[in-house]
Amino acid sequence: MRLLILLGSIFLLSVSAENCNKKNKDKLFKGRLEVAGICMNYTIGILEGKMDTALFLPSWKDEVTGKTYTDVFKLGSPCNFPSTLKQGDTFYFTIDHEKEQPCAVCMAYYPAPSRSLRIKVVQP
Repeated sequence: MRLLILLGSIFLLSVSAENCNKKNKDKLFKGRLEVAGICMNYTIGILEGKMDTALFLPSWKDEVTGKTYTDVFKLGSPCNFPSTLKQGDTFYFTIDHEKEQPCAVCMAYYPAPSRSLRIKVVQP
C-alpha cells in the first residue's frame, strides 16, 4: 500500500514539474535593447510579460550616461543575439534554457546590470 502511494506521488510530482517547465520555457516577453555597450555588454529592458523579479533589476543607472532604466538585465547570451538589432529596437524573446554556447567576446568594459539572463529572440 505504501509503495502504491509513493509511486502515485512521484508520478504527480513529475507531471506537474514537467508542465511548470513548459510554461516557463514557452513564455513570451517583449523587450527593448536599452544600451548597446561595447563588446556585447547589452542591457535589455522588459516591456511586456511577467517574469520572476529575481531575474532582473527593477532599477539600474548607466554610469556613463547617468540615465536610469527600469526592469532590466544584462544579456547573458551574446552568441545567439541578432546583430541586426540596434539600441532602441524592440523584440520578442523567451528565456533560453539550453546549454550555453561558448563564443569569442572581447573583454572591454561597459557598465551593465549585475543580473544577466540568457534569452532567445523569436518572432511573435
